Amino acid sequence: MAEVHIIGQIESAQDFPDNRLCCRWSLQIGGGWRVVEGDTEGQTQTDLPITEKAYFCHPIDIHLATKSIQGWPKIHLEVWHHDVYGRQEIYGYGTAFIPTSPGEHVITCNCWRPKGGFKDELMQFFVGGGLQLRSPAPLEDPVERQKLHTVAMGTVTLRLSIITRHFDRFGIQC
Repeated sequence: MAEVHIIGQIESAQDFPDNRLCCRWSLQIGGGWRVVEGDTEGQTQTDLPITEKAYFCHPIDIHLATKSIQGWPKIHLEVWHHDVYGRQEIYGYGTAFIPTSPGEHVITCNCWRPKGGFKDELMQFFVGGGLQLRSPAPLEDPVERQKLHTVAMGTVTLRLSIITRHFDRFGIQC
């Protein structure tokens, strides 16, 4: 079986309306893949920075095996905001494919949030909260995502090192 080892971190988030943030993540893989070792989901700590950038440095260490490159791994991100009253609200969703070539990669994942009507946006501005996805289906299916009205939010930076093994046995050149 071909193997992929993902080692790295969710490094930081920036350009969000406020910087009191944490990030929930999950790795999505296709049917031909299996997890050899490591966590496929997690949550960073909440950073309360005085700068414009929230730093997480949350480790990721996952070892995968596959017989097919279909369903290549991707990571889903949810960025959550913590306000001064201790409430949490979703600030953005993002998806990034794991790089296919071995080596160190810096990935910038653009995030977005669902956009509501005038009343929803006004309530979010004054009260907080905002719209959330009922299911992760729009994150997984680009056709479903195209049906949504969204607002661009900030970016999340990931620093990942990819190690591949035995791909040459299957005629795959990375």
